[in-house]
Amino acid sequence: MPRVSVVIPAYNAMVYLPKTVESVLNQTFTDFEVLIINDGSSDHIVEWVTSLLDPHIKLISQANQGVSIARNTGIAHAQGEYIAFLDADDLWEPTKLEKQVHCLDNKPTVGLVYTWTILVDEMENATGKIYASHAEGDVWQQLLVTDEMCNSSSAMVRRCCFERVGVFDQNLAFAEDMDMWLRIAACYPFAVVKETLTFYRQHSTNTTKNRERMIQGLRTLIEKTFESVPLELLHLRNRAYASTNLGLAWVAIDEGNYTKAIHFRQQAMLHYPQICYSEKFIRLSLAVLLMRCFGPHGYDGIRSLTHLLRRQILSFAR
Repeated sequence: MPRVSVVIPAYNAMVYLPKTVESVLNQTFTDFEVLIINDGSSDHIVEWVTSLLDPHIKLISQANQGVSIARNTGIAHAQGEYIAFLDADDLWEPTKLEKQVHCLDNKPTVGLVYTWTILVDEMENATGKIYASHAEGDVWQQLLVTDEMCNSSSAMVRRCCFERVGVFDQNLAFAEDMDMWLRIAACYPFAVVKETLTFYRQHSTNTTKNRERMIQGLRTLIEKTFESVPLELLHLRNRAYASTNLGLAWVAIDEGNYTKAIHFRQQAMLHYPQICYSEKFIRLSLAVLLMRCFGPHGYDGIRSLTHLLRRQILSFAR
């Protein structure tokens, strides 16, 4: 049996899927299987996978049912002790699986290990933005009231975790991966490999581009999460909403809309006034000020410089 099962949901993803699969086949750790879940695609994915003739790769086709059910199909067919998820448009560094397997092998109580993530554009050029969290151990509360910790393509999970917490919630239209990480974090410690081993591709068809769907999905996630928490943790609900609005404000900044960012920043303060002392809130306020003074293009230039400096600092910190 393979040690690792790599689950790749794919729906009309042939623009990016070959490069994604190539990044898996180039891994230094080779004891894996690749389960590509064809979620009702109308492109030439079947012919392409058949032409590969690679024993690592298995194609599982089903009617289009959405990413949660596609991932659940992968979990059901997985033979590996560990399951790594990879979106069909994202990429991995060659040592990602090796370093995550080493982590789980040496930390038997850990349920999930994630990596740092760097954002790239459609042509795989780094945008300068990095998700680099240091959160480890009992991360449930931190995961709930912050973001930028663990995207679906950076996570490797022990298969036994799903036997305890269940599979992805097919009723969630957005943030189904965050829902899963919260459920795992409630039962297991997390670990992190502090290297940028995952590449998250930003393009026009990302689900995060649909703001209204994002807002509704995050609201549904928060309400679902707090349906069953102990009374002493209910105070975190407002912090979760504050963090969500702060994240939406940053989305507005990325879109060049500082007035919308100000709106979401105000909503964040209404839910949790203390958030104004957080580093992320202060950076957002500075971004709003710079965009008002220099316009979106001027702000983009300043941000590119700060992202370059941050990458340098992170490279020295590892």
